[in-house]
Amino acid sequence: MSILVDGATRVVVQGITGKAGSFHARACLDYGTSIVAGVTPGRGGQKFDDRVPIFDSVAEAKVASACNASLIFVPAAGAADAILEAAAAGIELIVCITEGIPILDMVRVRRCLEGTNTRLIGPNCPGVITPGQCKIGIMPGYIHKPGRVGIVSRSGTLTYEAVWQLSQRGIGQSSCVGIGGDPVHGLGLPEVIDLFDRDPATEAILVIGEIGGCEEQEAAAFWKTSSRKPTVAFLAGVTAPPGRRMGHAGAVITGAAGTVEAKIEAFEAVGIPVILSPADIGAGMSKAMTATVS
Repeated sequence: MSILVDGATRVVVQGITGKAGSFHARACLDYGTSIVAGVTPGRGGQKFDDRVPIFDSVAEAKVASACNASLIFVPAAGAADAILEAAAAGIELIVCITEGIPILDMVRVRRCLEGTNTRLIGPNCPGVITPGQCKIGIMPGYIHKPGRVGIVSRSGTLTYEAVWQLSQRGIGQSSCVGIGGDPVHGLGLPEVIDLFDRDPATEAILVIGEIGGCEEQEAAAFWKTSSRKPTVAFLAGVTAPPGRRMGHAGAVITGAAGTVEAKIEAFEAVGIPVILSPADIGAGMSKAMTATVS
């Protein structure tokens, strides 16, 4: 089992002929992901890499290929419309890699997706992967190992570091989800924790958060009332200097709730151990899993 994607997922890549889209689409294909269509307006009828048919719209691609997931590399100015195009075509999972999308554009997207069956990952995210089955994103596939730890993260590079440490210790991952670092995005930490909690193949959960916003507090509150699985958290920003924006657009501290201290307190208050150094993520997760077995 896994969450969101598996070997049966059929992917359409929006922006497949662009520099980033073509590079990462090829990497996903080489990993074994079933990319069944690409979309670039005006390029319909052509093929990408002699393997993937290109269409002028997502609606055309869906009719021809039965795609059920989209990977978006459309530039920021058109990315919101690309998300809505995929949703209008009935795509069930949309993974938007694009960064720099205006916040008001994403507010419009969130409102349009309310009440639909479409799930959005991102934007400004690394994507989602179920090791050995399907990679929809920009993460390095070779570091992942199939297993039973679910990872959900606000940071792409910290996800890669965590995965590498776990894999080096022989701890595989059920699925890894990078939700993105923008202040307005799709699925959040609580929603992904819920998906992992419902997945019988996931035995433990690793949450990677950071300063800014209050999603970590929401995740801790959800975990306390709804989750049944051992969970460990790592929070980036322990040494962040006050008053300086660190990395993601969402990593802006506005009030006490956005501080790393408030997030640590929220996790520890519900019994989720917090790892303080990125170098200790592997050891901390290993300790949690050992305690579960014993």
